[in-house]
Amino acid sequence: YGFYTGFDSDNSSGDFSEANHKVAEMLDLDPHQSNRTGKRNGETEIQENGIKRHRTSLPAPMFSRSDFSVWSILKKCIGLELSKITMPIVFNEPLSFLQRITEYMEHIYLINKACSHADPLERMQAVAAFAVSAVASQWERTGKPFNPLLGETYELTREDLGFRFISEQVSHHPPISAFYSEGLNNDFIFHGSIYPKLKFWGKSIEAEPRGTITLELLKHNEAYTWTNPTCCVHNVIIGKLWLEQYGTVEIVNHSTGDKCVLNFKPCGLFGKELHRVEGYIQDKNRKKLCIIYGKWTECLWCTDPTTYETYKKNEKRGGEQKKLKPSEDVIKSENDEADDMPEVQDTVQFIPGSKLLWRINCRPPNSSQMYNFTSFAVSLNELEKGMEAILAPTDCRLRPDIRNMENGNMDMASKEKERLEEKQRAARKERAKDEVEWHTRWFHQGTNPYTGTSDWLYSGGYFDRNFSDCPDIY
Repeated sequence: YGFYTGFDSDNSSGDFSEANHKVAEMLDLDPHQSNRTGKRNGETEIQENGIKRHRTSLPAPMFSRSDFSVWSILKKCIGLELSKITMPIVFNEPLSFLQRITEYMEHIYLINKACSHADPLERMQAVAAFAVSAVASQWERTGKPFNPLLGETYELTREDLGFRFISEQVSHHPPISAFYSEGLNNDFIFHGSIYPKLKFWGKSIEAEPRGTITLELLKHNEAYTWTNPTCCVHNVIIGKLWLEQYGTVEIVNHSTGDKCVLNFKPCGLFGKELHRVEGYIQDKNRKKLCIIYGKWTECLWCTDPTTYETYKKNEKRGGEQKKLKPSEDVIKSENDEADDMPEVQDTVQFIPGSKLLWRINCRPPNSSQMYNFTSFAVSLNELEKGMEAILAPTDCRLRPDIRNMENGNMDMASKEKERLEEKQRAARKERAKDEVEWHTRWFHQGTNPYTGTSDWLYSGGYFDRNFSDCPDIY
């Protein structure tokens, strides 16, 4: 997510009560399901009765960027931090960065798997797959989300998937987004803050991740923490834009001392390592328990260290390299897609005996005309009848520049974006004049209880729906 925030302009838990059930019904935005019954990604069968269907496409196709040059804007910024550069709206996608963060939850079934496993090794495998899946939605997503306004929020309640989610833009300089999600069955808490550092290097834009991601599995009394890999966007001057993730991600189980080390490999000179992820899980005594391999754009597998080493030795001797092909037993059991979904073709070398941990969701057939959104992303900005009366007035769905862009009205979207940024600047000046400090509404600055580092923590109370003191940002 690093590339996509800050790079826009210089200013820019209690019980799940009956009332909240009603709210959930109104805010239930379904990423995957259509009017069919089926298994998905190893989940149990979902009955469609009573589950609301949601849109499968955006109101208008994406605007062509072919007549616009990123280089004309960025050529003065080589080596500089990019949070103060204004970009034309044509380079955006019609989502706020707060909505983009919510795409972590697209693969929530992996958290559910982690909760269900009695074996701590299998729990770590599922958590590792979840951490990789969180960056998978970025594949081919070269538009940038809108930079959130200070005080902007986003909520998503999904009864069918068993979670609710709230995020807030807690700082504008530097841009920091805080989020908190909880399982509706009191089975997990997932929270963190994201503060990427962006640099422009001539042909590419690099985002170094900042901020800790924390997942707590309440039933097992376990907490896992990690930080995202570095994200890089290539060919910003000429050629086709493409994304790369690289760097080492360490996932620590603070209860057992187990650690998963994932190496997101840089693509290399001939692209041989493009999108590749390799790593291992070790116990507190640093004994390797399993090897993980795959691609963050495709799938993730695990195998035992002995099998892996034997395979690699054989490969060096010129042994036969077997590539995985979609097969009835693997693909169908894991991912029963609708007939109009394209078949997933893996390019990962398959080591016999490996276990599949995760496979990327197929994108909708019209994804290329919709900013390469996943089905989950398509639904995030949906504003249904009656929602406005329930949402916080700071919710992204009510933001007029994003709404106009989604509807294909680019001129109005651009004007609204400028108006909102000017309003934000004016409010900041007014606060400075009156010596009034900005106060966040739903999160507070504190210390992560597991890492001991500075973090933004959820203050609670959002779902009580007392929005009387929310700021007027739109």
